Amino acid sequence: MEEFDYKSDRQRDEVYSKKVRAGKRTYFFDVKATRGNDYYLIITESKRGFEDGQFVKHKIFLYKEDFNKFMAGLSETIDHVKDELMPDYDFEQFDRQDERDETE
Repeated sequence: MEEFDYKSDRQRDEVYSKKVRAGKRTYFFDVKATRGNDYYLIITESKRGFEDGQFVKHKIFLYKEDFNKFMAGLSETIDHVKDELMPDYDFEQFDRQDERDETE
């Protein structure tokens, strides 16, 4: 009987990963492959819990048939907040702060 190597099987289905630090939160964008070589995206928000200090994670599984609708809805929503609800807010201040943090 062949021994199942969970770790190597798990690594095999992981195709791409991007980590984005955003203040007190970290987002992970992980592309995974199914056994049939189909792809899907897992978006994970990770932040430290207030009471116990443990990391709390929330995940969204996004499948290829929903990519375009998800992107359109996300872009439309972000544009609405930036253009209609907070037109005078400087959203780039966070990018500048992140650049300063990286050079220190």
